[in-house]
Amino acid sequence: MTQVVLVGPGKDVERVHSAMAALRPALSFCRPDEPQAAEADIAICWAPPPGSLGALPNLRLIHSVGAGADNIISEVSRDKNVLICRIVDPGHCQGMFEYVLWGVLHYHRHFDSMLQNQRTGTWQRPAQRAAYETTVGVMGLGTLGKACASGLARLGFNVRGWARGTHTLEGVKTFDSTQSGDFLSGVDILICLLPLTEETRGILCADTFSQLAPGAAVINCGRGAHLREDDLLQALEARSIRGALLDVFSVEPLPLGHPLWQTDGVIVTPHVASSASFKVIAQQILDNIDRLQAGELPVNRVDGDLGY
Repeated sequence: MTQVVLVGPGKDVERVHSAMAALRPALSFCRPDEPQAAEADIAICWAPPPGSLGALPNLRLIHSVGAGADNIISEVSRDKNVLICRIVDPGHCQGMFEYVLWGVLHYHRHFDSMLQNQRTGTWQRPAQRAAYETTVGVMGLGTLGKACASGLARLGFNVRGWARGTHTLEGVKTFDSTQSGDFLSGVDILICLLPLTEETRGILCADTFSQLAPGAAVINCGRGAHLREDDLLQALEARSIRGALLDVFSVEPLPLGHPLWQTDGVIVTPHVASSASFKVIAQQILDNIDRLQAGELPVNRVDGDLGY
């Protein structure tokens, strides 16, 4: 009999548990501190505490409840031979594109300047320019990055894409990891949709900002650890960066009193860029459990060495 253990703090794991239980009432669930956890073969996770996965000796599958799995890969006690899977939802692409498009239009059409002018009662009409005159750089060409880059290209923006390997994407000029300087040079709006790996940790930093077009804007929908917050604050103060739309943070919720809450030019959103419904998440996990039980490989597997 399949035994599922729920690992990690927060409400999302519990909400996925409720959705899975509604779809599959006979499935057995437990928490890591319960005796039956020692027999668990499936772990449903988000941000598992250090040592938690290593204490579960019979796991065959560790399943993230989100699109990312970096918080699972970083749990060093886990058995490296156990499969890791993540959630991939086609609707997730649409939600992310909507969020990114909002951010791009916010800076492309100078709504940031107009909102600032409203606070001072200043009537000033910024010059309007065509979409092709704005260069948008998308870091990360996975499922979400490709959807956002392609969508922006279809709307006429001058879009570049950057990823670890080589990609071909209609309407998008692509660069690999050896071409970061060429990719960044002249970018007006930089979007981060990278997976979090040791290579990408802290990639939104002073060196990256210095290579963008003067007065560029940054949109981070990847992971909080991609951003070196002090570097961003300094770039904003120096006005080399005009603004930042941030949906993810190293510590969430963003602590009360954190300077990002009150810094001019920063928009804070509470990790809402896009998410799958709990019913979709539950069904994908159940489908992967069924595949595993049938002797098949589950889908949406994560390479523990690459980090995605």
